[in-house]
Amino acid sequence: MGLQVSPLTKIICLSGVLALGFLLIILSCALFHNYYPLFDVLVFLLAPLPNALFGRSDGFSSHGEFLNESGRNGEDFGHFMTGILVSSGVLLPVVFHHARLINYESALMTLSGGLIIYLCIVVFTWFFNGSLESEDDNLFGY
Repeated sequence: MGLQVSPLTKIICLSGVLALGFLLIILSCALFHNYYPLFDVLVFLLAPLPNALFGRSDGFSSHGEFLNESGRNGEDFGHFMTGILVSSGVLLPVVFHHARLINYESALMTLSGGLIIYLCIVVFTWFFNGSLESEDDNLFGY
């Protein structure tokens, strides 16, 4: 008897938050006349791709056993590459600020906008993953 949220409502909410992330990055470029923060958008948009490509295994590997690593190499590589891209996306504005290519406010706006974009992509894939049942949708805690 939980709160049911329609898929259309989920898409509308996620698109609004995603637009906020893009707005922060575009404003950090336009307000400070520097377009280096756009590289951060590219990195955060590419970050979920390794998980999508190498994704879940087809069920032949056992996920319950800790020492059995057969068949999980592709999935582990996808997680590793996603971690590298997310770390690069977080640290890219810091490096640009340290190299004095962008100022402090632009780095903060770029970092927060990039994290919002990445989290929207992750939440979107979590919402619309076909393997989740309707009972697992606990966004609002009901």
